[in-house]
Amino acid sequence: MTEARPFLGRPEAAMDTKWLLSRFDGRINRARYWLAALIILGSMVVALMLLAVFCLILGIPTGPLTINLVGIAASFQLDDSDTGALLPKLVAVLMTLVFAWFFAIASIKRLHDRDKPGWWIVPFIIAPGLHAQFGDWLRGSGLEFLVGLAVLIASVWGFVEMSGLKGTNGPNRFGPDPLAPIDARPRWDQHSGLEFLSHKAGPSAGATSVPGET
Repeated sequence: MTEARPFLGRPEAAMDTKWLLSRFDGRINRARYWLAALIILGSMVVALMLLAVFCLILGIPTGPLTINLVGIAASFQLDDSDTGALLPKLVAVLMTLVFAWFFAIASIKRLHDRDKPGWWIVPFIIAPGLHAQFGDWLRGSGLEFLVGLAVLIASVWGFVEMSGLKGTNGPNRFGPDPLAPIDARPRWDQHSGLEFLSHKAGPSAGATSVPGET
């Protein structure tokens, strides 16, 4: 017997962390979304602190640690002339990709709760994250103001949409309502609920016997 999945109607109270951060299907409410974001951010900080301690023990320079909350990214501000400091920078980039993947999963589930497809993370999360990382390339150009304004509008809209607004009431095309009340009533078992009486041979009720017959 296989375990029921949240997308197939499992109550939100029984959702596990593995499903929350490893699958794109289903819906989560605002509280679950904030919980996932805090777990991802806290894990990122701890991982980078461990990396910094590891580099300190080995004598590898790291530079100041930078965490970008908008783009869910973290990096070390390194001196380009120091080639030995590239190791922590590469590790930080790999960790950023992993944590960004987890955050994308949680964000898509939250968009599903708003009855929106997952590609909405492109204007809401990916575009602001890319602008935060590479926005300096547009500095001094005519597109700097327009792109910055568009990214700002998308960021505010995405924050309100995913972090502030309630999901659709009842089930939608992406799954059941995560805030639906849990039915704790025991289910009726047809096999145990029915009682079968053994049939005994003999004359039926009301039958009379005929004299002389055996």
